[in-house]
Amino acid sequence: MNLNLKDKVVIVTGGAAGIGRATVDGFAAEGANVVAWDVTTDPKVDVTDAASVQNAVDDVVAKYGRIDVLVNNAGIVRDAQLVKWKDGVVGMMDDATFDAVINVNLKGVFLCTRAVVPHMIQAKRGVILNASSIVGLYGNFGQTNYAATKAGVISFTKTWSRELGRYNIRVNAVAPGFIATDMVRAMPQKVVEVMESKTPLAKLGEPEDIANAYVWLASDAAKFVSGAVISVDGGLVLGT
Repeated sequence: MNLNLKDKVVIVTGGAAGIGRATVDGFAAEGANVVAWDVTTDPKVDVTDAASVQNAVDDVVAKYGRIDVLVNNAGIVRDAQLVKWKDGVVGMMDDATFDAVINVNLKGVFLCTRAVVPHMIQAKRGVILNASSIVGLYGNFGQTNYAATKAGVISFTKTWSRELGRYNIRVNAVAPGFIATDMVRAMPQKVVEVMESKTPLAKLGEPEDIANAYVWLASDAAKFVSGAVISVDGGLVLGT
């Protein structure tokens, strides 16, 4: 299978840990030049800030001359019920909680893609890969903000594949299920067991499972795949 990723220039947002780190390693293993953007990297890249993103794009182009692949992986979770009720309102999702997730998970994807696309159009090629989630397909209790962003990312993917296909730019999304990141492994064992029990393969996925999907979608092996949402979830249908 011809992946043809050697020397390709790949940006991975949220690339410092978890799925992002595995994605960086996956592309590097194929010989790509990988740039990890994160709020913890040097230089720091804040995907919610247009100037920070543009400066980072300019730096990559100045160093490598082009951008072949953008993986919009950066994301955060801030869970709360829309309204928590017990003989009256006892809690709700506040504005700050809602806005924080929207800004990183949705606006961040928009800003990074908007900054990168002109370079791909000029090159007449490129691949954009967006991190969605099974909750973007099915919803999830306590995740009004997160689920909305992941559904929005699917709409981005469908829309951009239509707009950018004429420039030989492919756009796809990956929708992970329950993945054994460090954050998940730190959860109580009973919670992890519930996640496993909801997954038909009866286990959690590994960050490398998602990274492998990104690598394949970016490669020539997937050169006729665009506008797709690939679920990597062990067969999970949330809530069953």
